[in-house]
Amino acid sequence: MPLWGEFCTLSVMKKNKLLSVQNLNISFAEKQVVQDVSFELNQGETLCLVGESGSGKSLTSLSVMGLLPENATVKAAEILFEDNDLTYLSDRDIRPLRGREMAMIFQEPMTALNPVMTVGQQVAEVFQIHTNLSKKEIKQKVLTLFEKVKIPQPERRYDEYPFQLSGGQRQRVMIAMALALEPKLLIADEPTTALDVTVQGEILNLIKDLQAEMGMAVLFITHDFGVVHQMADHVLVMKDGQGVEFGTVQSVMKKPKHDYTKKLLAAMPDLAKGQKNVPEKQPLVEVNNLSKTFMVKEGGFFGKHKPFKALNNVSFTIGKGETVGVVGESGCGKSTLSRCLIRLHDMDGGVIRINGEDTTHFKAKQLKAMRREMQMVFQDPYSSLNPRMIVGKTIEEGLKAHGLMKAAERKTFVEDLLADVGLPKEAYHRYPHQFSGGQRQRIGIARALALRPSLIIADEAVSALDVSVQKQVLDLMQSLKDKYQLSYLFVSHDLRVISQISDRVLVMKDGQIVEQGTAYEIFNKPQHPYTQKLLASLPK
Repeated sequence: MPLWGEFCTLSVMKKNKLLSVQNLNISFAEKQVVQDVSFELNQGETLCLVGESGSGKSLTSLSVMGLLPENATVKAAEILFEDNDLTYLSDRDIRPLRGREMAMIFQEPMTALNPVMTVGQQVAEVFQIHTNLSKKEIKQKVLTLFEKVKIPQPERRYDEYPFQLSGGQRQRVMIAMALALEPKLLIADEPTTALDVTVQGEILNLIKDLQAEMGMAVLFITHDFGVVHQMADHVLVMKDGQGVEFGTVQSVMKKPKHDYTKKLLAAMPDLAKGQKNVPEKQPLVEVNNLSKTFMVKEGGFFGKHKPFKALNNVSFTIGKGETVGVVGESGCGKSTLSRCLIRLHDMDGGVIRINGEDTTHFKAKQLKAMRREMQMVFQDPYSSLNPRMIVGKTIEEGLKAHGLMKAAERKTFVEDLLADVGLPKEAYHRYPHQFSGGQRQRIGIARALALRPSLIIADEAVSALDVSVQKQVLDLMQSLKDKYQLSYLFVSHDLRVISQISDRVLVMKDGQIVEQGTAYEIFNKPQHPYTQKLLASLPK
């Protein structure tokens, strides 16, 4: 149980209390999802709620804003915001506080922003609802906000739609919207989880700078202790809907008391420190001067198509039994590279050799045979698994397509395969929605293993997982590599993950490999300015 006596002592010493949540309980029907959670937040401070998916941290923040769904039952001794006890206010009474006094940045801006309104119009709505400013004054306010959150070319972006902006720019629009009326409390719910490390660093620094400028308090929700270390004054660790540890960021991270906190900290992957021996291995895959160009429309519906060079003379090898990591920001060509390897994209130029055989001009029948040697694990297993098919049949599909084994043999084979990835045999008869995110990723790995490939391409395979589940999946992939003598091409924007799993690393920028070497060399002695920039952006 949390040491609330210590927590209360810390709170009494502070002044300018802005938010106090005491004995918060949230339930849906008979299921209680948040139990007796208490914390306080002072003006100008940052409190991080940290924990895995399902820990109740997002529900806790939504209860403060009064944004829980109607079927949620909320009970609390108090949810006190300044002099307003929100537990006794109706939605109509809370509404004026949202935006003006407290605001929220959501995890996925693409789902939070209206796709049929320009981003300028959406930020302008805040002023239209809460102020009596003229249209001209509102537009100037929005442009000033865009400049403050460092959106390039504000005048142009004002009239663009969410899909026309990058992920980082969309998140900046969300921040501009949240800060429009200079709220006293900003709630940030996993605002950087899906962003590249450099964009993540920019967004975190931006929030800290704006916090210092405006003197606002920040309630920051995350599962990344690297972000916690950079952002927090105090930390509340949540597990199964309860607060299990509270303290200053230094005390929680350096001297954690609860076993769950220790587990989360231990699961954080480290950058490669020791120089391990990476013997040169016989090449399984050889890529020489690979190029790929897409035609991209610019300037809206009537715009012209222009060539975009996604890959530009890319060359590298993958040895038998070797893991090669590919790292870089969104748009650098990582995913295009992986799809060209497996020939989901046709390439414009270059040569790909598998076991010394040139596959460049393979026809459909030859490609089918080649794909037995190369399988893919996708970023989002839920969207890549058929929701209407039990997972056993999903895994069997590749075996049936290649005419391998009889039905009874396939079932036994798949059950054994599920056991290999840490799932019970009963999983064969269950549907994807009946599994957690980590379990679904294990199913994706089992499907990739079914044809006994030599190479598995993992495209952002753990980026959406909690840190402890991420560690389990990475450990599983390493054990399967040793058992089946697999090679991996591991694509990610997460430098820590790449460092942990890779023997060698390719750093990509603008469709080119700008640096490659062993994991130790890349993460301890980077040569290229871009690699140095990526490492400098990583939360310590």
